[in-house]
Amino acid sequence: MQAKYLLKFLLLFVLLEGFSQNNYYSSLTIPAKLDEYANAVVRSYDTEISLTSTDEMHIKRKRIVTILNKKGNSNVDAYVHYDNNVKIISLEALVYNHYGALIKKIKKKDFKDESAVDGGTLYSDSRVKYLEYTPISYPYTIEFVCEISTKNTAFIPPFNPLTDSYVGVESSSYSISYPESITIRKKEKNLEGCDIQKEEGHGQINYKVKNIEAFKPEDYSPPVFDIAPKVLFASQQFTLEGVAAEVLDWNSFGHWMYRDLIANTYDLPESTINLVKDLVKNETNDIDKAKKIYQYVQDKVRYISVQVGIGGWKPFNASEVDRLGYGDCKALTNYTRALLMAVGVESNYTVVYAGSSQRSLESDFAAMQGNHVILNIPSLEENIWLECTSQKLPFGFIGDFTDDRDVLVITPEGGKIEHTKKYAAEENTQHIKGEYVISSDGGIEAKANIISKGIQYDDKYWLETEVERDLDLNYKKRWKYINTVTIDKIALKNDKSSIAFEENIDFHASNYTKKAGDRMLLTVNALNRNTHVPDRYKTRKYPLKIKRGFIDEDDVKITLPEDYEVESLPNNILVENKFGSYKAEFIKQNDSMVVYKRKWVVNDGEFPKEDYDDFRSFFKDVSRYDNSKIALIKTQL
Repeated sequence: MQAKYLLKFLLLFVLLEGFSQNNYYSSLTIPAKLDEYANAVVRSYDTEISLTSTDEMHIKRKRIVTILNKKGNSNVDAYVHYDNNVKIISLEALVYNHYGALIKKIKKKDFKDESAVDGGTLYSDSRVKYLEYTPISYPYTIEFVCEISTKNTAFIPPFNPLTDSYVGVESSSYSISYPESITIRKKEKNLEGCDIQKEEGHGQINYKVKNIEAFKPEDYSPPVFDIAPKVLFASQQFTLEGVAAEVLDWNSFGHWMYRDLIANTYDLPESTINLVKDLVKNETNDIDKAKKIYQYVQDKVRYISVQVGIGGWKPFNASEVDRLGYGDCKALTNYTRALLMAVGVESNYTVVYAGSSQRSLESDFAAMQGNHVILNIPSLEENIWLECTSQKLPFGFIGDFTDDRDVLVITPEGGKIEHTKKYAAEENTQHIKGEYVISSDGGIEAKANIISKGIQYDDKYWLETEVERDLDLNYKKRWKYINTVTIDKIALKNDKSSIAFEENIDFHASNYTKKAGDRMLLTVNALNRNTHVPDRYKTRKYPLKIKRGFIDEDDVKITLPEDYEVESLPNNILVENKFGSYKAEFIKQNDSMVVYKRKWVVNDGEFPKEDYDDFRSFFKDVSRYDNSKIALIKTQL
């Protein structure tokens, strides 16, 4: 018996000793609070960068992450991109179980290796090696180690310990070394309140941070990249694709990009130049010429997706796109600009962070930034922005993909930060002109004419090309608060000239109203009922951000059942506050008809977190008012 207990004691001692020596590998040693709200915890993430010259950089990474559940699998992040200028020196991954015991080794040859190009073969040298691992159980831990060397020094990775929501960080370090002949610039963001250490000396910069709790997104909160700690780095002297550069600010950065990456790519065949000149020969102003060219591009070429990254900043020549008929954002934007040049219309290649989050370039830190390219046409009234990858968007409409953010406009004279189109609430409109009939048995037959503009247009224009089955599902989802709804007619019109999307929809449903004896309760708002109430938080952590405002206006005629009359109408409603306004009117036209008018305005803006409860109450009140009911009573014969 004593030997048995001694053996158990020795095993426990060995296990505990293992914890103390390899405390990052077992999920049992995750510090308190780091796994709260987390799907994964980065136990340790060490990045070492050695910039040996303006055209030589080595990057070593060692990342240990504990995956707590299935949702955390996307946070393994064990991958590395490479191409002709990026060489993988070493690559390995180790897998540990819940207790920190090694259960699997994955060598470089065992990583999946695929083209990093999606949708075409135009750019065939960009590839990615990534780990594909199916866990046996949770939690488990992945240690990922890689080293690369590259001739491109334009992209110095940032110190970015927290890159995603629902991920805690136990420890993360970053070091960069460089010769005295190179000047390194840096920008710190959101370091306040972090447990951070930093050292800076001759040719060496070090950062280390500990114990960052997982970022749990809140409704209407800023995105993680606006909140997470980060340090950006850039070399004043660098090389990209064999092209040397020295950049001090955005003006010199843009001048370098134009001179060395873009200027020599506008080679169109003479036949195409003659074709587009003939296309616009009857147009008398630059905007009308540009509209013709934009439509020509939409009809001729298609988009293939290629990530902007190392080796991906120089667009292919316009002649290649003209010949092939496809390209990525850089190629198609560059091609459109070349065509506009051919007909004498000025335009500018523009770098942007694309996505609905409205991420801006760092306007005070010139460096390789952005993930997309659009085209700028300068105008005395308002700059025009073109999304050259879309075959559907109207001329001059960019929607929520690139709206309201700082971008880099590249001109022959240099670069400058500009701000893209902001769609104000009064532009993001939806107008409903509708009517519906209520039958004696409580059924509803409705007709709705819906016209949407601005960002509300952006939400719907794609419906034009959907198949009938998907359209039916879309409208049933839109009116999901009506049981047994059947869509009878769908007629859509996309007016690209006025940038308005028109929907004419007929539907019916049984048992729309509630009946009790001689009385019937009719929920007035059948066509545009707000069902969204933002989440409630016991303790709100982040500010309130309403990215885009809007206006909904409804004018609906309601025909009552022949054998019922109005017993009582809801009172008219008017609410006004800093977040917007809500107005509803219930007008009895005659014994058989009621007119319902509704206008809901939501303002964009940023507000302190203390305002969130009032904002939520506003939406909650709107939802309640949208459920206002008319009481009907059966007429006495």
